[in-house]
Amino acid sequence: EMIQQTSQAMMDAYNQMGMSRQIVRILLPRDASSGQLGEYYEAEAETSGKASQEQMKLVPCDESWQGGIMQLYRAASPTTKDILRQLSPTTATTGVPPKIIEDRDIDESGVDGVGLFYTQTGSDSSSTTKNSNNSGGGGLFGPSLTLPTLSETDMCIFVQPTQEVVDTIEELSNQSTSPSNEKSSPLIALLNPQWRNVDDALDVASKSDSLFGQFASFLGGKGSSLRRLDALGYRSTYTLEGYVCKGGNIRLIKRFDSDWIVFAEMVERP
Repeated sequence: EMIQQTSQAMMDAYNQMGMSRQIVRILLPRDASSGQLGEYYEAEAETSGKASQEQMKLVPCDESWQGGIMQLYRAASPTTKDILRQLSPTTATTGVPPKIIEDRDIDESGVDGVGLFYTQTGSDSSSTTKNSNNSGGGGLFGPSLTLPTLSETDMCIFVQPTQEVVDTIEELSNQSTSPSNEKSSPLIALLNPQWRNVDDALDVASKSDSLFGQFASFLGGKGSSLRRLDALGYRSTYTLEGYVCKGGNIRLIKRFDSDWIVFAEMVERP
């Protein structure tokens, strides 16, 4: 249901508002038996028919994932593929899902939990993984990242991007933008960016254009990265977040065209 809601919101934003650059935040699936911190170390998440809905639960991307950012990536990977299949026009018109490429070259260290997923509607239906950075040899002293060429019907999702890949996001966004019609530009989305929605003191300072703001950005403040993404047209289209308050689960949902909707789980007190 979450995948359907997410893909529907993304497609509505693209078709109705011409939002070809999107930011999406969602919960991730995990074994229901290990929903609490410290009980189990979860294996790779499965979102296919092999795992029933009773065996999976949606969990916030917080410290309860003992495997850290790479465990989050293992859960986000199949979720991202499901979203791309839902979004692809070939799935709706022909029933044939698109070819989905998973490119791990964007993660230079190999352990930052960043990935690039994109469709190739003109290719045979399948999913493949591209990864040639086993030793983290990208960037200045290694092979440079080769960005995909996206057609109008292709779609691309950066999974758990960090501020370090904003340059890549900017380059792909610019080369994939149609100068005449934004609606004809391929959809590019950021899924669960690793910067937080809330600001700390460094983030607040980095939003300034002053020398001090530039220094705060150099130290890790996200203000400069957010300004660049905003200039590229990136907007939040779907947000599903979760928190725990006094032992009860809180879920917050917002689409690009709605107000915040809050669900609070009633907890029975002894």
